[in-house]
Amino acid sequence: MTTRPILTLTPNPAIDGFCEAEAVRPIHKIRTRKEEFHPGGGGINAARVIRELGGHALAIYLSGGATGPVLDSLVASIDLPHRTIPIADHTRISQVVLETSNGQEYRFVPEGPHVTQAEWESCEAAIMETPCDWMILSGSLPPGIRASAYADLIGMLHSRGTRCVLDTSGEALKLAVDRGGLALVKPSQGEFESLVGRKLPDVDSIGREAVALAAAGKADLIAVTLGRDGALLADATGVLQHKAPPVVGRSAVGAGDSFVGAMVLALSQGRTRDDAFRLAMAAGAAAVLRHGPYLCDPADVHRLYDQIA
Repeated sequence: MTTRPILTLTPNPAIDGFCEAEAVRPIHKIRTRKEEFHPGGGGINAARVIRELGGHALAIYLSGGATGPVLDSLVASIDLPHRTIPIADHTRISQVVLETSNGQEYRFVPEGPHVTQAEWESCEAAIMETPCDWMILSGSLPPGIRASAYADLIGMLHSRGTRCVLDTSGEALKLAVDRGGLALVKPSQGEFESLVGRKLPDVDSIGREAVALAAAGKADLIAVTLGRDGALLADATGVLQHKAPPVVGRSAVGAGDSFVGAMVLALSQGRTRDDAFRLAMAAGAAAVLRHGPYLCDPADVHRLYDQIA
């Protein structure tokens, strides 16, 4: 059981804007209401979940330009322990619009600021000087950063004994998994199919591929989220699968981050992989119950945890 905070890295955070509109139509001016702004990005979200579930986390993220101070103030407003890595370019602003006439949700996500090599090296240095037992690396890499950046950083962390968890996609995911040494990797089904380079027709085939990767030393645990079909967890010895608990989904925002934060917290506390997986699934399901930026509510997590067999 770890006593150090779980470290999270968000290379490409966002100011997450949330609002409602009666209808979203092209050309017309869309009047919105109930505007809110919250700190966002995979690692920041995971750190928030860890704290909500009673753990300790330190969020490291890159922030700068005209919008960086806004993000910093939003993080400070929720009393989330953090360390900011300054950059010159502007932190991105994402927008989620709930169309109240039909319950549809629209998500607008910019690619993010350009980050220089010197800025990224400052980030690496800050991480390497911060002792931790567990680290979550989450979200997209911003423009300007090489696709192998996660893989290289994980290699450095692994060599000092830090257990690394990765939640990303595309080439950054592939290069990190190819390098190996991950404690946990959490792709969606589509991301996992891209990783292995082919469509997988059913859960059994997904499980076989995941076990093969774990047996090859690419990751101790591979969690593949399957949407309404739940998720599976594989290690070198086999596969565990759970169906999603029966909930009426209202939003997809933060479900994956809630899954990761809850699972890493449970693993860091010495809970079994099966128990950690159940908590992760409960947290992911709890997140979809709520519109907007509020992630999972602990009461919902514990209630849903008891429903997962």
